[in-house]
Amino acid sequence: MSCANLAKGLLDLDVARARMIAAAEPVQGEALVALEQAFGRVLACDLAARLDMPGIDNSAMDGYALRLSELGEQGLPVVLRVPAGAAVSALPEGGCARIFTGAPVPEGADCVIPQERVTLDGEGRMHVSGEAKPGANIRRRGEEYRAGDALLPAGATLNAAALAMLASQGFAEVPVLPQLKVALISTGDELIEPGEPASPGQVYNSNRVMLQALLEQQGCNVIDLGIIADTAEALHEAFVVSRDSADLVICTGGVSVGEEDHVRPVLDALGGLVFHGVAMKPGKPFAFGYLDDGSPEGVPLIGLPGNPVASLVGWQLLARPFVQGCQGRTVGPLQQFNVRAGFSRRGNLGRRELLRVVLDWQGGLPVAFLAGGQGSHMLRAASQAHGYLMMAADTDVEEGHEYPYLPAGQFVD
Repeated sequence: MSCANLAKGLLDLDVARARMIAAAEPVQGEALVALEQAFGRVLACDLAARLDMPGIDNSAMDGYALRLSELGEQGLPVVLRVPAGAAVSALPEGGCARIFTGAPVPEGADCVIPQERVTLDGEGRMHVSGEAKPGANIRRRGEEYRAGDALLPAGATLNAAALAMLASQGFAEVPVLPQLKVALISTGDELIEPGEPASPGQVYNSNRVMLQALLEQQGCNVIDLGIIADTAEALHEAFVVSRDSADLVICTGGVSVGEEDHVRPVLDALGGLVFHGVAMKPGKPFAFGYLDDGSPEGVPLIGLPGNPVASLVGWQLLARPFVQGCQGRTVGPLQQFNVRAGFSRRGNLGRRELLRVVLDWQGGLPVAFLAGGQGSHMLRAASQAHGYLMMAADTDVEEGHEYPYLPAGQFVD
């Protein structure tokens, strides 16, 4: 059988990713939340600076503020002490000021000398070693930005540094987009939840806890519907409940083409399938469609494979950028660079393959090695991998050759 036949009907990974990003519609609305509750939320509108930053000329370090023109061999008497939080004062002629980090530079001073370069003589006069330059160690008012300057754009994810910047501007509340409500469904009669006694043939539901963690990490409001029985009727009911309560539905399992795989026919009955099947390994059974609720397109549904590594890869490469788009975030291109392979391996026929690898930096340059077993059910390699070696279809891995590498860190917010 030819490779073309093996991949027949499967969507190219890059095409599938582009279609997912293009299909994402940001949630509508706006909520005002306290700064302390805004971590990980998405900014709903542009924000401008309220204040100059810094707000005053201030010292960049502990030291002495002076007029350079008055500095001579005889030294300068210390006539002023300026701690952080003090009011702006004037520097008397012929003297210097003991000053501390963040304190306002006295009017008239044009330089701050670090205390490490200063000695005091028996009369209390300060003397400087080394060269002193005008403006040294002074943070000028507004040198970072001025009041009215753009601060953060709509769609920015509020991380710790962004929250600190907003706090420094006096923001107590910020306008953010509503949290994306995601209904999470697990399918499979073989599934049981961790903690329950297992019988032969039963499998603990690892996808549920994995996807719930990934969705919450992304800032989503997760509606967990648990494990749904492998019947068209049970799945139909779960899809209707999800459609009426969530902005997005994600289900795992049941997206292949076997007799007990009901996601596709039920989705066809309730709405419509956009595409099913992507030419990648793992993750081929990925599906995307809409549950009709009377709107032009309805509520989007993502069907992830039941095998946990396939589900993880489908999330990272296809579902996650869609979720980000629905949250109003800007979705960037995949980060990748070439690394040398430390192993050889036969390539996959007809599908792009993502090999879970670890990097060895001992030689100064990264070399990729397999993290462990590469089966789509093998979570240990996925949990230990530093990233993916992304192999084109029908391409063997040859030790010593370079191939595209996708760092796993880019999939973590």
